[in-house]
Amino acid sequence: MELVNYKLIITVVSKGKAEKVLDVAHKAGSVGGTILFGHGAAVRLLLGISVEPEKDIVLTLIDQDKAQTVIDALVKDMKLDEPHKGIAFVVSLDQVVGLYKDA
Repeated sequence: MELVNYKLIITVVSKGKAEKVLDVAHKAGSVGGTILFGHGAAVRLLLGISVEPEKDIVLTLIDQDKAQTVIDALVKDMKLDEPHKGIAFVVSLDQVVGLYKDA
């Protein structure tokens, strides 16, 4: 079994943006991802009405050596360096099982 170090990129964006996140990540070297749905805990008042914004959460498991390239692409194409566009962060993983590369 080949030992590959993986990173997990977690990207949180407004509802409806997950497909673009996956597309950007794929073009930067990712082979897939998982989309989860959630809502923000921060409550905004809009005309006196409380709103809990819906979110798309994209989990991207990536080879360690490709993680920075994917993050850089997400920042650029999703404009994550601008306010209210989303957030992405990388988690180092100690163990990953269940992944099989085609021989």
